[in-house]
Amino acid sequence: MLDFSLLIQRLDETTKTQEKLAALVDYFRCTSTLEAAHAVYFLLGNKLKPTVPTRVLRHAAAVSGSIPDWLFEETYQWVGDLAETAAVVAKGESGAQVSSLVQVLEDWLKPIVRQSGEEQLRRLVELWSRCEPFDRFVINKLLTGNLRIGVSAKLVTKALGQWVGVPAEHMQHRLMGDWEPSSQWFEQLIAPEEGTDRSKVPYPFCLAHALPVAYETLGGIERFSVEWKWDGIRAQLIRRNQQTWVWSRGEELLGGRFPEIEKAAEHLSDGTVLDGEILGWVDGKPLPFTELQRRIQRKKLTGKILQEVPVVFLSFDLLESNGCDIRTEPYASRIKRLRSLSIVEPIRLVQQRTFEDWEGVRRTKDKAREHGAEGVMLKALDGRYEAGRVTGTWWKWKMDPYTVDAVLIYAQRGHGRRAGLFSDYTFALWDEGRLVPIAKAYSGLTDAELERVDRWIRENTTSKFGPVSEVRPELVMEIAFENIQRSTRHKSGVAVRFPRIVRIRDDKKAQDADRLDAFKTRFL
Repeated sequence: MLDFSLLIQRLDETTKTQEKLAALVDYFRCTSTLEAAHAVYFLLGNKLKPTVPTRVLRHAAAVSGSIPDWLFEETYQWVGDLAETAAVVAKGESGAQVSSLVQVLEDWLKPIVRQSGEEQLRRLVELWSRCEPFDRFVINKLLTGNLRIGVSAKLVTKALGQWVGVPAEHMQHRLMGDWEPSSQWFEQLIAPEEGTDRSKVPYPFCLAHALPVAYETLGGIERFSVEWKWDGIRAQLIRRNQQTWVWSRGEELLGGRFPEIEKAAEHLSDGTVLDGEILGWVDGKPLPFTELQRRIQRKKLTGKILQEVPVVFLSFDLLESNGCDIRTEPYASRIKRLRSLSIVEPIRLVQQRTFEDWEGVRRTKDKAREHGAEGVMLKALDGRYEAGRVTGTWWKWKMDPYTVDAVLIYAQRGHGRRAGLFSDYTFALWDEGRLVPIAKAYSGLTDAELERVDRWIRENTTSKFGPVSEVRPELVMEIAFENIQRSTRHKSGVAVRFPRIVRIRDDKKAQDADRLDAFKTRFL
């Protein structure tokens, strides 16, 4: 555990990529395969299942530190990091040291997450008592499922590839899919020639950059294929060894969630991998993403939900043909191969459009909502299918968001870099003379604006409800969002998608903010 804690400490103490890379390589070089396997598992963002509820961790830390719960909560709000606050408040033995990472997992963490009540509380306090503060900090990060401290999955992959001598893109492919950490798995991962069966494993996804404002700098529009940008589930459809797998971009195996797509995939040639979007689809248009979520959240699909939310797999790329990886071929070649495939519903092929100039693309983009799309995708015809977000290959040009002027009514302190600042806000619109919450937002303001709003909140707080501060309804901000749906779970009757702050409206008073009825009429 000491070696793993020291690794986390080295990663946490530097912002330099090369120093982080060296720390990771040093760790993999010196630790056992079993320890390294678990370290990779957590550094890539995987979590204990289940994790310990934060309320339990907060109360246990207060008990361990012999302080009242309210004092811990106040401390946590100022520190902004739950794992760090609990590590400092909890009591431990000076010079104490727990065993290896794997032993801590097996003897302590996995049993603790399965326990409840007083036994879970007692075991947490006992574990902390055996640890130095930084060990407690790392353990708490594992317990809350938030270990990735200043290190991305891409950097972990690069470090493994550098240590083993395998190209990073090959290492990234090896890490795709569902796997459990073990010595055998790690030995196969770092083998010069991988010999495991990877028939069901997807390829690393190619991701798009937002289009620069100066789109003319990209050159002539003839260099690009133009497609609609949909709001669905990005997925790869794999047909290998007479079997079918559907993988989400989040590397979740969606087996059984979309049986009609899996059935249609049986008509594909063996050794075919399609990249595309799963969409709810009715009468020639996509359904809102919230409808698709109804299917995702069901443990058992009924005939009723299959009928209410039919789906399509809209394929826009071919990654493997007849068992051959064709990602290095130009997009124009891949799409030509894709169009030669024999497919059946509900698998469909993307519709591509050509334009004579950028103005034509812009006009089409502005009509995206009429087609149920978010905007357009631009794909370089000579581009390869590369892992991750690679500049110049794919661009997304989204429609201008919806905006509304809303009143700030509640605020909470942020976490991490924003610890101590009120940076999480709740906004409301007018409804028959009262303010009704419409959205929560925490991004969009500059550091200077955050400090300004923080001062305003401290001077205008009227009451508190735990960590939430209610403020005078006087500050107006412009809020942007991507979409809106009716909702029975919200007081306002609507739910907005991806809300964020555009600007502070110093030119408006609270009574000038938008009305809920007009908001619904305008956007629904």
